[in-house]
Amino acid sequence: MPDPRAPETASPVPSFDLADVGRARTLVERRLAAAGIASPAAEALVLLEAATGLDRRVVLLQPDRPLDAAARARLAHLLHRRVAREPLQHVIGTAPFYGLDLVVSPAVLVPRPETERLVERVLAELPPSPDGLVLDVGCGSGAIALALKAERAALEVWGSDVSAEALAVARENGRRLGLEVTWRRSDLLADADVAAAAARCLALVSNPPYLPESDLAHLPPEVRADPELALFAGEDGLAVARRLVLQAERLLPPGALFALELDPRNVERLARRLRGWHDVRLERDLTGRTRFLLARR
Repeated sequence: MPDPRAPETASPVPSFDLADVGRARTLVERRLAAAGIASPAAEALVLLEAATGLDRRVVLLQPDRPLDAAARARLAHLLHRRVAREPLQHVIGTAPFYGLDLVVSPAVLVPRPETERLVERVLAELPPSPDGLVLDVGCGSGAIALALKAERAALEVWGSDVSAEALAVARENGRRLGLEVTWRRSDLLADADVAAAAARCLALVSNPPYLPESDLAHLPPEVRADPELALFAGEDGLAVARRLVLQAERLLPPGALFALELDPRNVERLARRLRGWHDVRLERDLTGRTRFLLARR
């Protein structure tokens, strides 16, 4: 993966404005605020850490610490990308998720904090010391699969995705974190190996694309930087989830958990589709929005 601290173009920011940590932090925060960034103070700290390699305590407690020319150039480069509304995670090259530091790229959906709640719900539904299989369908960066493996080492974890580019990112994350996950390319459960894994799994978990296509015109630039394949699913956002339900109905063993993250606007509609399933429940995210669908086969 490219080093996010390496400048690619000449900086538009005069180097003397970035002479020390304190002045650099002030300038970066002001530039981010002017660009419409929602959390300029927090992001200024992240960019300073990425550009300098300094610990946050140093950034906060040593404002007079000088920045050398290389650090100033890196910071100016990162700032230039972020004020152009490139996602912060793409700018620095990583995203935090459930205590893990994941490599991300434009090939994958940037992991969202709300998806950590889905991981929590799946862990709560599994037996205390499971040694069965859990399948993450549409794994993207591998965030869910890797978080589950990190929390329950005895689990056999599989991650599948239709995108070869996304799977390359997931594999890299597994390698960097030292977590053993089986990765397979598959359109949902169409691959024979993935279908066989689904037929013996304890849980199938997925954060599929769930936005209606009409949302495209209204999304902020950072979200539009995510791959459309990972965002949009037909007129009502359920085209992919409906296909997954049909395949899961055929393949999942009795008692297996089915756990999805969907849009608050359409999750109840899919729940009504689960006739013949057991223990169908809707769960809220940390902001109180109904987002998660859990059921058992």
